[in-house]
Amino acid sequence: MVGAASAASFYAPIGKVKKWSWETTWAVAGIFSWILLPISVSLLLLPDFRGFYGSIDADVLLKVALFGAMWGVGNVSYGLTMRHLGISLGVGVAIGVVLVVGTLMPPLLHGQGGVLFATKGGQLTMAGVLVALIGVAIVSYAGHQKEVQLHGAPREFNLKLGISLAVLCGIFSSGMAFAIDAAEPMKTAALHLGVNPLYAALPSYVFIMGGGAVVNMSYCFIRLGVLKRISLRDDLKQPRGTLAKNAALAATGGIMWYFQFFFYAWGQANIPQRLSYVNWMLHMSGYVLFAGIVGLALGEWAGISGRPLRLLWAGMIIIIAAANLVGLGMAS
Repeated sequence: MVGAASAASFYAPIGKVKKWSWETTWAVAGIFSWILLPISVSLLLLPDFRGFYGSIDADVLLKVALFGAMWGVGNVSYGLTMRHLGISLGVGVAIGVVLVVGTLMPPLLHGQGGVLFATKGGQLTMAGVLVALIGVAIVSYAGHQKEVQLHGAPREFNLKLGISLAVLCGIFSSGMAFAIDAAEPMKTAALHLGVNPLYAALPSYVFIMGGGAVVNMSYCFIRLGVLKRISLRDDLKQPRGTLAKNAALAATGGIMWYFQFFFYAWGQANIPQRLSYVNWMLHMSGYVLFAGIVGLALGEWAGISGRPLRLLWAGMIIIIAAANLVGLGMAS
């Protein structure tokens, strides 16, 4: 939940960056979240940084990096989803797909379908996934109604195209869950070196987030340089005070983004291995829950009353109920 709260609020400092293109801001945040922090944390954890990665099978490293790149494609397509559906509706559909695909596919691919559907714990967990989807849908619809009240429908609103993009975004964004699952040999190797179980998954982030960084950075710098639609030089011509403030805000957002998976690893370390798939469901549903709370705290719902606000609260309560259902499933 701490990780989900960090994920839900990381864009708050990024949204305060002024006089920079989105691409420059995203690239600076990404340098911290996808490159500097994963490498720095692994340097602190591992007694032999190069030796550790050299001892991992190359096929594992490649698979982890490719799944990370898959997540990167989903991240890039996220903006197009928002463009055609609006923020709340787009996030809701994309997160719903990510939640289902990222939760169910890893155990199914490992032949654990019986655990999901044939045991009491699995059935309670599946009920939790279904209830979480209902909560996500309600919160998203409430946000869409809020946007309509405040601004009207998005200028380029296109339901069919937007839903298609959201589903595509959700499937590709699930690459993060697949990457974490594929990185289990790296986690095991870290445990064998004596790394604390709370931190054992963190060295794999160097390759997971590295794969995503290649896609995201390529997109940003192609738009900033090759296409010349946006000028990096213009962004860097700002006064020193503006540059320092923008860099600090973007870096803060990037650090907060990294912390979502830092604490995700803590949660995963405290969930039984046979039920590790529920961590993704808790993270993604918690993301939507805390996004609603952060929106309320930042005054995004100021002046909104009646049905949209009631739907928001109802959806958040349902998500909390879903998390409790999953808890009961884990205890069974």
